[in-house]
Amino acid sequence: PRILDRSEWDLVERGCLQRVRAINIFLYDIYHDQEIIKAGLVPPELVLLNSAFRPEMLGIEPPNNVYAHIAGIDLIRTGERDFFVLEDNVRTPSGVSYVLENREIMMRLFPDAFAGQSISPVGNYPERLLENLRAVSPSGAEDPVVVLLTPGRYNSAYFEHVFLAEQMGIELVEGGDLFVRDGFVWMRTTEGPVKVDVIYRRVDDGYMDPLAFQPDSTLGVPGLLGVIRTGRVALANALGTGVADDKAMYVYVPRMIEFYLGEHAILNNVHTYMLRDPKQRQHVFDNLHNLVVKEVQGSGGYGMLIGPASTAEEREAYKRRVMRNPENFIAQPTLALSTAPTLIDGEIVPRHVDLRPFVLSGKETSVIPGGLTRVALRKGSLVVNSSQGGGTKDTWVLERVPC
Repeated sequence: PRILDRSEWDLVERGCLQRVRAINIFLYDIYHDQEIIKAGLVPPELVLLNSAFRPEMLGIEPPNNVYAHIAGIDLIRTGERDFFVLEDNVRTPSGVSYVLENREIMMRLFPDAFAGQSISPVGNYPERLLENLRAVSPSGAEDPVVVLLTPGRYNSAYFEHVFLAEQMGIELVEGGDLFVRDGFVWMRTTEGPVKVDVIYRRVDDGYMDPLAFQPDSTLGVPGLLGVIRTGRVALANALGTGVADDKAMYVYVPRMIEFYLGEHAILNNVHTYMLRDPKQRQHVFDNLHNLVVKEVQGSGGYGMLIGPASTAEEREAYKRRVMRNPENFIAQPTLALSTAPTLIDGEIVPRHVDLRPFVLSGKETSVIPGGLTRVALRKGSLVVNSSQGGGTKDTWVLERVPC
């Protein structure tokens, strides 16, 4: 397992809570008064022309003013207490099932390793998630109906959708299982329609309502947006949250923290170059062999250029790609990610790791202890994404034990 002591975790926890609070206020702001844009702290085009910005959400009042009910904050570590935020995942963050399964497997296979250790539990995550989802029910019902909306069995995260629905004791549904009638969302059941109060959605924005977004989508619910606008169903995460996990918007999160909370960021960003700026773009091109370049809407480790691992031909080809749409790219230095002991082919060897703590927001905001440690299993690799051959580890947060 990867082990963090309590003082290390306290820093991570405080930083993640601060960041997600600011992001939720930012999302409320851009869909209402847009004060941060008026103050000149965020360029208006980064918000209003962002492909993830949903004008349909303007003026909508989400329960408890929460947009990002579930967030995954990707962190890297470069020194003993030097944690940096690499990405904010606030659309439909995935991976928490590995947190729960890794702990379960470790406890089954190595029970002696837990003896005499005071390790923060993670097994109550489904209960805490369901509690947060119930807390944003718009109906005020004592026993609100919560469902998990999945794209279906061919989605790469379908295992997690099934797992979480089972753990929470809620229905796993697809778009065809839901319909809108009389201004409410209903679920088809063998005993007749059941009104739905909260939808934990694992479907991207554009597929959620074919009447409002992509007309050929079969994954969503026709008329859903209208029900959201009247406040008769809650969506977690809300539509339009993707603006906040855009990699160009990431640059401005420390400003959001200062503007909305009056605090300095506890967790620093990685220095980031905006390729939309000609001077920064030229600097990146001159130093491409030392930098990592990413698409602002990219995910899963795809579409990146890792300068130190690239050839001259690959770098030149990537430059041409950038020049076709510079606004779509950012660049960052190649950081020395920390390593953790990893069992590979019977040997314990160092491998690069990052950390994704999961933050839940409802009436309160909280962080699940430890989170997901992702591992770059290939020697020398910095790519930890599972879609690119990465693995995962159980993450232990050691509690303080009174003397």
